[in-house]
Amino acid sequence: MRLPVLALSAAALAAVVLTGCVVAPAQPVYAAPPGVAYVAPTYVSPGVGFVWNYHPRYGYGWHHPRYGWHRGWR
Repeated sequence: MRLPVLALSAAALAAVVLTGCVVAPAQPVYAAPPGVAYVAPTYVSPGVGFVWNYHPRYGYGWHHPRYGWHRGWR
């Protein structure tokens, strides 16, 4: 009778310890390319996964690795 109580309490303790918040990974610190002045974002990120990045032709903008440039840059 003692063994099932210990197993149940150990399972309950493991459930409490292993549950928690999901934390998004930290965004990498961005450094401007040589010879380019850094321009801060003028509006908030359009969604999850977008990173403020530099485009050689259009300048700075939000870029997503799957969806490309926000507002149609190619």
